Amino acid sequence: MRQQDPNRRDVIIIGSGPAGLAAAIYAGRAGLDTLILTGMFIGGQAATTDRIENYPGFPKGISGNELTDLMLKQAERFGAQVVNDQVTEVDLLTHPFGVKTASAQYESKALIIATGASPRKLGVPGEEEFIGRGVSFCATCDGFFYQDKTVIVVGGGNSAVEEALFLTKFASKVYIVHRRDRLRADDILQKRVGGNERIELVWDSTVTQILGDAQVSGVHLKNLKTGQVSTLTADGIFVYIGNVANTQLFAGQIELDEQGYVITDARQRTSINGVFAAGDVQERILQQVVTACSTGARASVEAEKFIAELEDRAYPGFSIEY
Repeated sequence: MRQQDPNRRDVIIIGSGPAGLAAAIYAGRAGLDTLILTGMFIGGQAATTDRIENYPGFPKGISGNELTDLMLKQAERFGAQVVNDQVTEVDLLTHPFGVKTASAQYESKALIIATGASPRKLGVPGEEEFIGRGVSFCATCDGFFYQDKTVIVVGGGNSAVEEALFLTKFASKVYIVHRRDRLRADDILQKRVGGNERIELVWDSTVTQILGDAQVSGVHLKNLKTGQVSTLTADGIFVYIGNVANTQLFAGQIELDEQGYVITDARQRTSINGVFAAGDVQERILQQVVTACSTGARASVEAEKFIAELEDRAYPGFSIEY
């Protein structure tokens, strides 16, 4: 049931990736007055993934955008309200918790942080200058602009390899630059790379500078074993070297680890009673859609327990349904 004051909620979920959407599904089904504040765009990094092949229930795979859109519809079906707004400030030191966006102010009995993580940058000369002019962190977003061109993908994990394979739909040549002598990606992806004539691997190397004038024209590389410096010509560079937790909003109010991730216990509880975290913002080992959904569900269950105790009422718990 919707509360009288639309700015006071049972649960506010900050972020709309798989963790936030899963949390909203569970909170909505529990009858909690639930608000999702989406951030810049709905679906998080998952929505920008061309093909997700390891999420259970989709044996042929599914696009990230389609999967997160289905999750969104499911959350709305159970009563969660979705507002496309960016959170600018939070107050976690008073209760109810305060959440301020670009256009409104809210209060919430419980809060779920699901702000995810952003791509880690190389931190080399030329990177910042050429973002949007040849430097990208999203092949699904920008791959189309590299028809019959040469691109570089930096990284060796699943994300890097998946996006390199996607880029072969457009680019005539894709270099994968990796700092080690073998990829970290799953075997099935490595086999696909080996069988793709458009992909060439550059081992034991790092990018030291991005070159160009109006657009990217190439990069300087350094071989970590020999020390040799070389230049690789390319029209674009896609960076996949890990993520950085989006926790700037919460710094100084909630306990973070040395890498900036929210610290949670096994029940998704943070250092502040009533504040929970789920998904990549607190997951440092396996940042996958399936783990994000799991932690989102758990965060909502714990939020419901917290609210039940707050209101001095019995918590019904969850039963197994078939």
